[in-house]
Amino acid sequence: MCGIAGHISSAGADHALVRRMCDALVHRGPDGDGYHCGETAGLGMRRLAIMDVAGGAQPVRNERGDVTAVFNGELYNFPELRAELLAKGHRLASSSDSELITHLYEDYGDDLVRRLRGMFAFALWDDTRQRLLLARDRLGKKPLYYRDHRGTLTFASELKAMDVPRSVDLAALHHYLTYRYVPAPHSIVAGVRKLPPGHVLSWQNGRTEVRRYWRLDASPRPVGDEASEAERLRELLLEATRRRLAGERPVGAFLSGGLDSAAVVAAMARVSNAPVRTFTIGFTDPRFDERGPARAVAARYGTDHSDYVITPSAVESVAEVARSFDEPFADASAIPSLAVAQLSSEHVTVVLNGDGGDECFAGYRRHLLMARLDRMRAPAALGRRLAAAGAALISRGSPGTLPRQAGWALRALGQPPARRYAGLMTCFDHAAKRALYTPEVAAALAHLDSAALVDEAFAASRAGTTLGRAVDADISTYLPGDLLVKADISTMAHSIEARSPFLDHHLMEWAAGLPDHFRIRKGRTKHLLRTAVAPWLPAETLALPKKGFGVPLAAWLRTSLRELAHDTLTDHTAVSRGIFQPELVSRMLAEHMAGRDHATRLWTLLQLELWHRSADRPAVPV
Repeated sequence: MCGIAGHISSAGADHALVRRMCDALVHRGPDGDGYHCGETAGLGMRRLAIMDVAGGAQPVRNERGDVTAVFNGELYNFPELRAELLAKGHRLASSSDSELITHLYEDYGDDLVRRLRGMFAFALWDDTRQRLLLARDRLGKKPLYYRDHRGTLTFASELKAMDVPRSVDLAALHHYLTYRYVPAPHSIVAGVRKLPPGHVLSWQNGRTEVRRYWRLDASPRPVGDEASEAERLRELLLEATRRRLAGERPVGAFLSGGLDSAAVVAAMARVSNAPVRTFTIGFTDPRFDERGPARAVAARYGTDHSDYVITPSAVESVAEVARSFDEPFADASAIPSLAVAQLSSEHVTVVLNGDGGDECFAGYRRHLLMARLDRMRAPAALGRRLAAAGAALISRGSPGTLPRQAGWALRALGQPPARRYAGLMTCFDHAAKRALYTPEVAAALAHLDSAALVDEAFAASRAGTTLGRAVDADISTYLPGDLLVKADISTMAHSIEARSPFLDHHLMEWAAGLPDHFRIRKGRTKHLLRTAVAPWLPAETLALPKKGFGVPLAAWLRTSLRELAHDTLTDHTAVSRGIFQPELVSRMLAEHMAGRDHATRLWTLLQLELWHRSADRPAVPV
């Protein structure tokens, strides 16, 4: 696990730049660094040593020394791949998984990515062909940013390492306001892109090509009876978990009170030879505290358990999120995620988590809503009237109130499924953004429809039902854009590695074709997963409703964050950017103080403005 960076140019690589980029990634790899200094290609890395701690230095090379790679991630099928390469006569100089990349390239070329089972982002330089290959894992667990400018390519694991002009990408900002994260391939910085999950990029003679090598196939498949499918799920989860315990450094697990992390801890206990180390964050506010259910799982498996009560300082938490995340990121669960990563880093180097369980088995409330609304259909003419009536109710109601909920339901009934689902994911919809923008920004973005990203995900899905397409859309949008960014940044900020058994692509490909009734039954989500792990877990864990990993944003913005939010969003610096109508931002703040809940929208605006200020970035060009 590490951070990687590089500079490729026919005019000559800038090796000093590569070293500066790697210096910015030291938190991702505090155990060492390594560089390739070629005429055209400069590659660098910072290492967090987990596999072959003594001998796994990078960059890695093939026997002839003409193929060089830097690698970020873990290959969970490393033993099989290593045995295969040795049987073919390859000479391996270490016991690290990173070294396999160069030798697999010799045998398979760019298709080596199809042989890899794990999480990864890597750069490979073929000196003979003067060609670069960048690759990112199927689901987007490991990040990779790049800039292709006048035939020169620069890349890095994090945006903070990219030495580029910091003007804002208006399209990225527009999408961020809708989804609260910046979706790939956009980045918030103009001219910098994210390599999307499941894609490779090649550079040769100043020309760049990006292509997809993997897409989840959610086509319906034949299934057995519930008992046999539950048994198969247990087998897949145990195998995925066992593979993720590999390494030479201490391993633990994040244990919330929820079903997914509890199932992972139960699987770890079954395949481990020693007690599992578990970590839980608790809160004094009972709405967010899951220590009790977590302790029940810990007691059942005799884990070496630590839980911590945190009373996060609102002001310090806001600053830490803005400092750690290179792009504006408005998922407030980043705050406890950073906290549990920091506490765990005092004891372990690797942590397993339950990420992906909701995406595999339809665990979100919005999945349940989509399943219910799909049974209620309205003629087109009536649908348009329902949508208009719903939009009017939404504009007048506060989040969580009956008028607002009724408005969502009416609008959803009047929309096609993809738009319905986009609405459930939306912070600022198109009309709200248009009203918020200054006239110049509104005109520049009038053509851009953020909901079209969900339209595209639904259209590309091979799932046979609306619920299946919604789950598939999550896997291609929300999972890599929000959850995996949060997991990567929060753990790497504290120099630990997160691994996710539910995100094993073999398990996900098996789960993708499940029928709806194995996902949702009698109003309960994740039916098959609950059935499969019922013999492993306490009854109260199985019965608990899903609880978000959140913080009391609404209260904070009326108390400890009140001055910070008001001053940051309304001062001359914010207004001078020319992005938002100052009077509308002030009105939103005033309405929130008066009791109307604008917490999510204000948090989204606050994180955007703090991002601007974190590097003294210039105002957006229009």
